[in-house]
Amino acid sequence: MLALPVAAEPLAKQLFGAKPAGSRQAPASYGSYSKGCVAGAVQLPETGPTWQAMRLSRNRNWGHPETIDFIQDLSGFAARQPGWTGLYIGDISQPRGGPMTSGHRSHQVGLDIDIWMLPTSRLNLSKRKRENISSISMQRAKGAYVNGSWSRAHHEIIRAAARDRRVARIFVFPGAKVQMCKDNKGSRRWLRKVRPWWGHHYHFHVRLSCPKGASGCVNQNPPPRGDGCAEAQQWVNNILSPPPPKPRDPNSPKPQPRREYFLADLPQQCASVLRSN
Repeated sequence: MLALPVAAEPLAKQLFGAKPAGSRQAPASYGSYSKGCVAGAVQLPETGPTWQAMRLSRNRNWGHPETIDFIQDLSGFAARQPGWTGLYIGDISQPRGGPMTSGHRSHQVGLDIDIWMLPTSRLNLSKRKRENISSISMQRAKGAYVNGSWSRAHHEIIRAAARDRRVARIFVFPGAKVQMCKDNKGSRRWLRKVRPWWGHHYHFHVRLSCPKGASGCVNQNPPPRGDGCAEAQQWVNNILSPPPPKPRDPNSPKPQPRREYFLADLPQQCASVLRSN
C-alpha cells in the first residue's frame, strides 16, 4: 500500500498573511522587529482628520495601539506644516504581525511605520486612487543628495518624530540625513535617532521602542553615541566615490539566501496569537 505524501509545513508568512484581522488579546509585541508578531493589534482607520492609509488591499495598516497613537500625533503636527494636510501612511504591520508574504523583513511586531515623503495635498483619496498613486523620490545622485522636492517641512516632520520619546530610530536615505545635519539649528540630540539606510527615499521608516513593560518584546540596540552626521557623510562619500570591492576568499562558502521562517522559529507566544479568535 502506497504511503500518502506528508503535507509540507506552511511557512510563517503564509500563516500570518492569511489572517484578516487582529487577535482578540491584550495588546503585546513579541520578539524582535524582524522575527516576531503582535497580539491585539489595532487597525489604523483608513482615513482620519490628518492621515490616510495607503495601499489598502495589502491590509497592512495594523499596529500596536502605541503605534496608532503615534501616527495620529505626528500627522497632526504634519498638518500644521506649509503645504501639508497630514500624512500618507504606508505599511505598518499585518493584522497579527509576523513575516510578510512580500516586501519587508521587519514590520513584524506592530512598531514599524512607513510614512510617505509625498506631501498630502488632500485627504479624500478614493480606495482606487490609493492603490495607484505613488510617493515621490527625494533623492539625487543615487542618494548622495536631496533633490528639489525636499522641503523644510520634511525636516520638521522627521525632527518631530525623532524627538518623540516613543521613537527608537528613523531610517532615511544618506543624503537626507546629511542635509538635516547641515540645516539643523539648536539641539542636535534628535539627529542620533535618524539613521542612513538604502531605499528610504520615497518614504521614511519610523521604528518605535518596545512599549513600557512589554517583557516579550526585544528592542534593537541603541544607536551609537553622537549625532551620527559624520557616519552619514561617509555613506555619501562612498556613494560619490565607491571604494574598491573587497576581494573574496575563494575558499569561503558561497553566501546563502536567508531561510524562510516557520512558526517554530518565532517566539512561542506567536502560536497563541495565530490561534486566537
